[in-house]
Amino acid sequence: MERLVRFELLGQIYSFYTAAPENEVTEAVALVQKAVTENISGPAGAIAATKAAIVTALNIASQHIALKIQYEDYKRETEQRIRLLTQQIDLGLSAEKRKDEGEDSFSL
Repeated sequence: MERLVRFELLGQIYSFYTAAPENEVTEAVALVQKAVTENISGPAGAIAATKAAIVTALNIASQHIALKIQYEDYKRETEQRIRLLTQQIDLGLSAEKRKDEGEDSFSL
């Protein structure tokens, strides 16, 4: 069920509706507040709130893209490991089957 969420950022109150879990909303709001604060009072000195918001959005987008790439690499590596393990299991089962069949053909 959607609920109204309100938070303050740079002296202004913002509101939105969401069905996201409370912990996700709290974490997202905290992330944005921290990022905007860092960008507004960063090493280059104070910048306008709108510029800070754009820089913040770009930083978050950059982090998202980096995580997406890491996930795709992880997924590809995991799939490759699964294929290799499956091949090893298949080879082991085939060898075991040949061994069992060989014993049956020589039994007295």
